[in-house]
Amino acid sequence: MIVYDRLWETMKKKNISQYHLIKYCKVSAGQIGRLKKNNFVSTHTIDMLCRILDCDVEEIMEYRVDVSEAAPKSECKTKTEQDNAPSEDLA
Repeated sequence: MIVYDRLWETMKKKNISQYHLIKYCKVSAGQIGRLKKNNFVSTHTIDMLCRILDCDVEEIMEYRVDVSEAAPKSECKTKTEQDNAPSEDLA
């Protein structure tokens, strides 16, 4: 899952408030709400925040493994597992 904890840290370091983003940078309050809840936001929003904060993506978000949301192993095979699987003869 993607989390935006780093966004709030970066904003604090750069002394930019949520109010500033909404009032002066035209970031919608809805986008701020989604970010607070670690909900989905568009890449356009991420790009906009990187430009406003003059930072890299890694300073806004990070990926954390959420075991409860992981696909069952039988449904999603790694490339190595696919390559090592016995080939099926369709003839």
